[in-house]
Amino acid sequence: MTMERSFKKEVQSLRLGDGETFHGEGILAVTKALLQSGVSYVGGYQGAPVSHLLDVMVDAEDYLKELGVHVETCTNEASAAAMLGASINYPIRGAVTWKAIVGTNVASDALSNLASPGVMGGAMIIVGEDYGEGGAVIQERSHAYALKSSIWLLDPRPDLTSIVRIVEKGFELSEATHAPVMLELRIRACHVTGSFEAKDNIKPNVSEIHPTSPAPHNFARLSHPPVTFAHEKLKVEERVPAARDFIQRERLNELFPGDLKDIGIIVQGGLYNGTLRALERLGMADLFGESRVPVLCLNVTYPLVPQEIRSFCADKKAVLIVEEGFPEYIEHMVSTELRRGDVQTRLYGKDVLPPAGEYTQEVLMRGLAQFLIEAKPARLDTAAVGDRLNKMTAHLPAAQHSLRDLPPRPPTFCTGCPERPVFSALKLTQAETGNRHISADIGCHCFGLFAPFSMGNSVLGYGMSLASAAAVGPNVNKRPIAVMGDGGFWHNGLITGVTSNLFNKGDGLLIVFQNGYTSATGLQYMPSSKASRAGEGQTADIEQTLKTMGVKWMRKVRTYSVGKMMATMKEALASTEHGLKVIIADGECQLARQRRVRAEDAGKLTRGERVVRTKFGVDDEICTGDHSCIRLSGCPSLTVKPSPDPLRTDPVASVIESCVGCGLCGEVAHAAVLCPSFYRAELVRNATWWDRTLFNIRRTVISWFAGRPQQAAMPQGAMPAAAREQVTAKVSA
Repeated sequence: MTMERSFKKEVQSLRLGDGETFHGEGILAVTKALLQSGVSYVGGYQGAPVSHLLDVMVDAEDYLKELGVHVETCTNEASAAAMLGASINYPIRGAVTWKAIVGTNVASDALSNLASPGVMGGAMIIVGEDYGEGGAVIQERSHAYALKSSIWLLDPRPDLTSIVRIVEKGFELSEATHAPVMLELRIRACHVTGSFEAKDNIKPNVSEIHPTSPAPHNFARLSHPPVTFAHEKLKVEERVPAARDFIQRERLNELFPGDLKDIGIIVQGGLYNGTLRALERLGMADLFGESRVPVLCLNVTYPLVPQEIRSFCADKKAVLIVEEGFPEYIEHMVSTELRRGDVQTRLYGKDVLPPAGEYTQEVLMRGLAQFLIEAKPARLDTAAVGDRLNKMTAHLPAAQHSLRDLPPRPPTFCTGCPERPVFSALKLTQAETGNRHISADIGCHCFGLFAPFSMGNSVLGYGMSLASAAAVGPNVNKRPIAVMGDGGFWHNGLITGVTSNLFNKGDGLLIVFQNGYTSATGLQYMPSSKASRAGEGQTADIEQTLKTMGVKWMRKVRTYSVGKMMATMKEALASTEHGLKVIIADGECQLARQRRVRAEDAGKLTRGERVVRTKFGVDDEICTGDHSCIRLSGCPSLTVKPSPDPLRTDPVASVIESCVGCGLCGEVAHAAVLCPSFYRAELVRNATWWDRTLFNIRRTVISWFAGRPQQAAMPQGAMPAAAREQVTAKVSA
C-alpha cells in the first residue's frame, strides 16, 4: 500500500506475545494495546498525529484477519463514529480514530446518539489532539464533547506502559459503566518513544470468525424519545457514579508524593512530562521524575473523582491546576468540588499560567515559578527559584529579537506538486479578469493561502468550500470560485457542496484537485484512487459521479498545462450560462509519483535498461533577473544566485538539484509570456548507441552556434556501463 512510510516493522511488532518487549512510538503502542484488549473492529479517518494507527492496521490486515478483527477506512469521521453502533447491542469491543477537534465536530451527531443509550461492549474513540504551535487545526479541544455527552475522557501520561494500561482499562471502564470512552492523545504522546512488556493478543469472542446472532429489538437501546429522558437519568444516577468508583478502585489517576507537602499540582496526564521537565529545570525535581512538589496526575480528566480531589487538596494551602487550553474546564470542576467539600485550599491556574496557547517549557517554567513564589511553601527558598528562572530564561529575549530579523518563510507545496500550477493559472487569470472571491478548503491546497499566491477568503471545513460560497454568489458581482481536493470531495464536498448547489440552482466555479490520494494525511487511498488498499481497481470516479449528479458544465484539464488551465478558467468565469461549473484538475500527487517512479527506475537500472530523468534549468546569459517566474510558481527548487555577468547586479534565477522535472517553470514562463531563459535537460542512464550519437551531434551543432571550438566527441565505449548518464537534450522551454 502506498503510504507516507513503510510499516513492515511495526506490523511485525503487533505479533509480539506475553513477556516480549515492544519498542516504538506512543500511537503504535496504542495499536498493540487495542489487539491486547480483544477488539472486534477498528475504523477511522486518517489525520495527524494518529494516522499511524489506521495505516498500521491496514498494512496488518492479513494478520488481523487471523484474529478476526475487522478494519475499515471510513470516508469521514461521522461514518467512523457510527461504526461504534455495533457495541450498543452486542458485547463486542471496538475502536475508532480521527484527528482532533475537527474530526470530533464531524462525528458529533453520531457521538450524541451513541452516548445516550450507552454500550454493551467497550467503545473507544482515539482522538489525536492536534493542539498548539505544532498543530494544523483550529485551537479547540474535544473536552467539551466529553462533558456534554457523558463520554469519559482519558488523557494518559506520555509513557508507553501508562498509555497501554489506560487503553486496556479504558475498555473495562466503558463496559463497567455502559458508556463510550474517549482517549485523548497529544502530538507528544503519539510520538513519544519507549518500550513496554507486551501481552498476547486476544481473539475476540464475537468477530468475523465467530459471528453472533442478530440482536432482538429493544427500544431502550435506541436514542429516541421518550427513552432519551431515561438515558439522561441513567447518565447522572448510574453511569457517572460507576465511572468514579472504577477510576478510584483501579487507581487510573496517579499520585506522586513530594516533600513540600503544603502545596501540590494537579495536572492533565498529557502534560505530565512537560510539567516534570519544567520542575526539574527549576531545581524542583530530578531527571528520574522525582518531584519535590506532590503531583496528582489525571489520566482521566472526566469524570473527576471528588474524593481524590478533596483528599489531595485537604492538607495543602495551595494547589496549581495545569490545564492547557481555554476554557479551564478542570479548574472549574476542581473548584466546585472543593467548595462542596468545604476545603479551603487556595487554587492557582489560569492566573499564573496563560489562559490559552500551548504550554511550552518557557510557559510552564514561568507559571510554576510564579506559583511557588506566591504560595511560599515551607522549607523552600523561593528567591532561589526566581533566580534560577531568570538564569534559565535570560537568553530568550535576545533570541526572540534575532528571529524577528529573519525573513518570513511561509509553508508551501512540495516540489513538483500538481496543485501549484493550478494556483499559478488562477493568479494569471485574476490578473486579466480581476479579483475573485475564492473559498478555500482543507488539504494540501491550503498552501495556496500563502505567498506567492495568497488566495482564499474562507476555510470552513473539510469539503465545505463550495457550500461556504453559497451566500457569496448572489451578493457579489463576480462569479465566486471554490477549490476542493478529491479527499475533501468524498469526505463531505459531494453532499454539502455539489448536491446542495445543484438543488438550490446555485452558480459558481468549483475546481476539484484530483491527485489520486488523501495526500495531506499520508497518501492513503480513497474511492477514486486508481487502486484500492487491497490492490484492486478504482471503486468510484469523480467525473462520472458529477455527471450522474447532474453537473452539465465540466472540464478535465491536466494540472501542469498552465495555458490550457487559464483558458478553461476564463471560459468558466465568462460563461453566460447560469449554474455550477466544475474543472477537474488532474495530476497525480508528486510524492506518490516519485516513490513509484524511483522504484520502477531502480528495477530498470538493475536490469540494465534505459532510464531517462528530466531536469529544468535557467540560462544565466538570458535571465534578466526579473524573477516573475518565482512570483508565479513559488517552487522550492526555483531560487536565485549571483549573476555571472559583472555588468548586471540583479541576481538571476536558478533551478537547484531538488528539481523533479515537473515542467511548471517552463509552463509558467510560456503562459505568462516571460523570458525564454528556461531549458529542459534529459539525463539518460544506460544510454543506447542512438542516445550517444544524438548527443554528439547536438553538442557539435551547439558549439557551432556558440562560436566555440568543438570538444572531442565522446567515444561510444568511453563511458562505463554502470554509469552511463549524460545530458542528451537541452531544449528551450
